Amino acid sequence: MKKSMKIMSVMLMVVMVLFTMTTMVSAYWGSQENVDPVGLANSLHGTNTTASGSVATIGNQIIGIITTVGVVVAVVILLVLGIKYMMGSASEKAEYKKTMIPYLVGAILIFGASAITKVVVDLASNIKA
Repeated sequence: MKKSMKIMSVMLMVVMVLFTMTTMVSAYWGSQENVDPVGLANSLHGTNTTASGSVATIGNQIIGIITTVGVVVAVVILLVLGIKYMMGSASEKAEYKKTMIPYLVGAILIFGASAITKVVVDLASNIKA
């Protein structure tokens, strides 16, 4: 029973992944013989509006706030763990060393995620249509 349930769930997940990865596009522009995809693609031009500028500004502000809060929280937790480590006994120091690993992983994720989002925002703002 468990084995068949596992197989069914794996197959269901595979089908779901396949459905999310496939794209079906149907387009009709007059008659099928008159479609010029190159001319159609060349006729599309984007324009920079103030809305896109304000979205980029708001995005940069949000990223800055998240990064600042992440740095403050990381420093405060590091101070607390450092003080507890210095004041603790030998067995407590071993426990604090164990808590340092998830702390370091979390700090790296916060700083890495904010750096990656800054790079993506900078690249996206430099794209010209």
